Formats: sequence, structure tokens, C-alpha cells
Amino acid sequence: MSEQQDQTPAGTETRGFEAEAKQLLKLMIHSLYSNREVFLRELVSNASDAVDKLRFEALSHPEWLGEDSDLRIRLAFDKDARTLTIEDNGIGMNRQELIENLGTIARSGTARFLEQLTGDQQKDSQLIGQFGVGFYASFIVADRVEVETRRAGESDAWCWRSAGEADYELAPGTRTQRGTAITLHLKADADEFLEPYRVRSVIKKYADHIAIPVQLPEMDGDKPKEKKGELLWETVNEAKALWTRPRKDIEEAEYHAFYQHISHDFEDPLCYSHNRVEGKHEYTSLLYVPKRAPFDLYNRESPRGLKLYVRRVFIMDEAEQFLPLYLRFVRGVIDSADLPLNVSREILQQDERVEAIRGALTKRVLDMLEKLAKNDEAAYQTFWNELGPVLKEGPAEDFANRERVASLLRFASTKDDSSAETHSLDAYLERCPEGQKAIYYVTGDSFAAAKGSPHIEALRKRGVEVLLLSHRLDEWLMSHLSEYKGTPLKDVARGAIDLKELPEVEGADSDAPEPPVALAEDVLEGLKKALGERVKTVRVSDRLTDSPACLVVEEDEMGSQMRRLLKSAGQAVPEAAPILEVNGNHVLLRRFEQEQDGERRQDLAEVLLAQAKLAEGDPLDDPAAYLRCMNRLLAELA
Repeated sequence: MSEQQDQTPAGTETRGFEAEAKQLLKLMIHSLYSNREVFLRELVSNASDAVDKLRFEALSHPEWLGEDSDLRIRLAFDKDARTLTIEDNGIGMNRQELIENLGTIARSGTARFLEQLTGDQQKDSQLIGQFGVGFYASFIVADRVEVETRRAGESDAWCWRSAGEADYELAPGTRTQRGTAITLHLKADADEFLEPYRVRSVIKKYADHIAIPVQLPEMDGDKPKEKKGELLWETVNEAKALWTRPRKDIEEAEYHAFYQHISHDFEDPLCYSHNRVEGKHEYTSLLYVPKRAPFDLYNRESPRGLKLYVRRVFIMDEAEQFLPLYLRFVRGVIDSADLPLNVSREILQQDERVEAIRGALTKRVLDMLEKLAKNDEAAYQTFWNELGPVLKEGPAEDFANRERVASLLRFASTKDDSSAETHSLDAYLERCPEGQKAIYYVTGDSFAAAKGSPHIEALRKRGVEVLLLSHRLDEWLMSHLSEYKGTPLKDVARGAIDLKELPEVEGADSDAPEPPVALAEDVLEGLKKALGERVKTVRVSDRLTDSPACLVVEEDEMGSQMRRLLKSAGQAVPEAAPILEVNGNHVLLRRFEQEQDGERRQDLAEVLLAQAKLAEGDPLDDPAAYLRCMNRLLAELA
């Protein structure tokens, strides 16, 4: 991060925002007006987090609470000064934390946020919280923001000021108590947020479930009530942790509001599960599946996990030990009565109670998804399109639940030749004709490559359904999913396929494939000699009807898609020559059989191998040599 710093005689330090922060601030100030009240939800949520963190720190430093042990969040108005102040008596910040949390926002995903913008104000405003830049939403309604803060356990207070332009000021503050007060100097068109009824409605909408009192001044008409010169305050939210209340007492709108609070999402969740467990292990869980994928879903190193509470005391964000990595999209809270209050991440990794809870929560999430798939096919398809691909990591990571995860997977299929992944393994098995002994699939770098793969030509002709797999993880997935409900999964580009074993399928192509024509042994040997060590062997194919050749690997060898994936990741891949299968009915093979000229035979062999590699998605070692071969053959036809 590059920052400019200027010291003034009064001790005020001026620091420049980084470039991306400037861009985001400009966006907040000039563009995102469609959902202005979002700023209040974000600031109250941040204050709630600060109070939760103080509760946790006070376990080790009870003296930090002092005489101010009634934790709360307060909002105050000053109509004359046109300010709105959000104050908490939580953990507070020191100078370095102010710089890290408010002076730079790159670590909050700002660059990615800016890439995601669509130009639609409503959609763009919904990205604010999702990308963790909620504090900067203050500038939607304020032309100047002041932050007075003092960290618990420290004597120095600090003041942060900014007009949302090129820089911000940092100076010693005057706050005498721990906590943070954020004062917004409202714009001329933001008068609504000086009205108590308007602020109250926003608090009830977004923060009713927060387990910390959110207070507004008691009003006597247009004036706040006072007693002995001090304001009187009233709590406007329920101030009780949602997950501690009985399910029958909670409305769906409250569940949705709580999800938005913990996830910073503007949409309702796709589904949720609220459960209390008693017995050997006692805990309460509230788990949500979102409708949309978070921007960092495919970054396995990004922060993830549930909010962990122990006996209603906040312990940590992003407790990843309670769910496997392939369920990293799940949001929610876990409140345990068994774990110690001084639990650490290291203890969580070794505690058998955590392992038991993890297993139960994993089953709970899978239950949710199975119920969704069964009862609301359209909603489940929404889930799959957004979040489904990470489930493909499940069979490799969670052996105990491998078949349950497999039942939730969806694939494209030759059943309808649509690129939409809508077909389950159960649906495939239901459609299988009696006597079919395998679930057939083919992998490709794209849907078009899989759909047009030469490996499935004969199966198509016979009416045999083939799953079309084109996600980059699909071959890796199938290496850990060898069977489903007792039926093996068969890669049609691997090993041998005996078409005689396949049953007749009703409605199959009446123009059934001709039996493969046997080629003389010297023809196959001639091809092998021309191609040398680049192929393991050459044999006549049962798979092909239209294409002249295809490449096949042995059952226990690595497929081409996996080889390309590992190579792109910079990993060493052992060399292994594929098998070249040829179509004895194809004119190119007949031409090779009849050709007497050695150079033309070599050209034909090179073309056959190159076309097989291209159909596989593999790059050619020498594209120019292939073009020369093709040009010589085409010149003879001219």
C-alpha cells in the first residue's frame, strides 16, 4: 500500500487513501442511491461485532469492562448540526487498527468488488455488504464522517476524519471511555435519517435479532427526554440472540433478517435449518444456504466458517472446523454448551467434541439440500447453478458421506443434449434399460467438446445415455467416485467397451452402427511404426462410427483432462503414451490401407493422430507440421 503522510503542528496526520479506495469512495458518493438505508445496517452490524469482541477479550481481561459493563449500541440525532451518531461501548480501536480498518480496504476484496459492478444501481448496491466494505456506505448519506475511538485497555483515544475524497485525517482524540462513536454529517438530501421513526424502522428491519440492545433517545414530541441533564434511552430491538429462541416463536422474516445480518447479503437465503441438540453434546445451530455464490467461493484459502459462540458468548468468526471445505458456502452460527470459553483454533482442531459436532452439522446441511432437491426442483437448480460445483469436492474429502453427496450432483446428458446440468445419478439409473451394467460418462474441456466427443458416437447410435462432463474438476471427481448404489461409473474414453454387452434401447437410432471392420494386422502395425512411441498401441475401435480415430487410456491411467489440469498448475505429470483406436469403416483408414507411397502413409498417420488429439482437447506438439501434412494431402485432391 502506498500512502502519503503529512504532519501538522497540531499533531494531525493526513494520510492518502490507496487508489482502489478512492475509486470505491467515489462510487459510494455519486452512484449508489437505490438502497440508502444499507449504511445503517452496516454500521450497527460493525458495532455489534465490536461488542462481541469485547465480551471475548473480557474473558482474559475482566478489568476492561470496569464500571461500564452494560454493553449497548446507541444512535443519537442532532437536527441543528445535521448529524447522526452511532456509538458503541465495545472493543474500540487503536491508531494502527484505525489505519488498517478504515484507511485501506484492499484486503476486503475491493478490486474484485469493482470488477463485479454492473452499472445497475440496485444490483451494485447489493454488493456492498457482500464484499465487506460496509463502513464506506456511510458516504452514501454523509459528506463527512468522523470516528472517535479508544481501545479497551489503552489510554490513548484517536480521531479519524474524512470527506470521502483523496485522503483522511488521523489525530489524537478526546474520548474518555472505551468504544467507538461514528458521527455522520448528513447530506442535504438525507434528512430522513434525522427522524427517529425512520431510524427506528430501519433498526427493527435489520437489527431486531442482534443480541445487544440498540437504543434510541426517548422522545417527548420532537425533543429527546432528559433526566437530571442526561438523555433517557429506550431499547428498540428484541436484543435476544435469535438462535436461543424457540423455533415456533420466530417468523420467517426474522430468520431472513438474521441471515442478512451475519452474511451481509441483501437476498433471502435459499433455505435454513435451526436445530437444538441435547444429550452427549449440547449445542444449537442455525445454518443457511445462500442463493448466490460469494465472490471468493473458489478460493479454498479464503476465510470461511460459522460464527462460534460458547454459552452465548461470542468466541470467533469463521470457525472453519465445524464444516468440511466442500460446504464452505454455508453461513450461520453454532452455540455450544460443552466447549470451554478459552477455546482456541488449535484446540478446535484436536477436540473430539468438535469432530462429533462437525459430523452432525455436515449431515444437517446434506439433509437440507436433499429436502430442497426433493421438494423444490427449481430452487435446487438455482443452488446448483450458483454453488453446486464445490459439492464436486465432496466425494474426495468426505468418504463417509460420499454417496449422499453424489446423489446431489447434477450433470448434462445426451438425454436432451442441453448444456444445463439438470440430471442426477438417480434419474440416470431410473432411465437405464434392464441389463445395462454401468453409468457412462465422457469428459471434455467444454460442453461442446464433450457433446461432440468421438468416444460416444457408437453409444449415441445405440441410444445409450452418456453424461457430459465439462467442469475442470470432473475427471478428478470421477476418480473418487467409482460407483453409485452398486453401479460402476464408466469413462467411455478409458479401457475397452464391448457394445455386444449393451442391451437394445427402445427408440434408438434405426441407423445402427455397422460392426467395426477388421483391419489387417500389417495395417495396424504400419500405423504403430509410423507413429512410434507417441502411441502405446493401435487397435480397431468399437466406439467410432463417424470419426476416423480417437485416443484412449488404460483403466488405471490418468485421463487427458486431469493431465492438462495438473500441468496448468505447474505439477509434474508422468509421461504415458495413449492407445490409438481407429475406425475400420472410415475412408482415411481405407486410404492408408491401400496407400503404397511411404511419405503419404506417414502423412495419413500423422493426420489421424493429430485429429484424435484435437478431438480430445490436447494441443498439437507441432501444429505447423500438421498443416504441412494436411496441405500435401489436400494438394493431391486439387
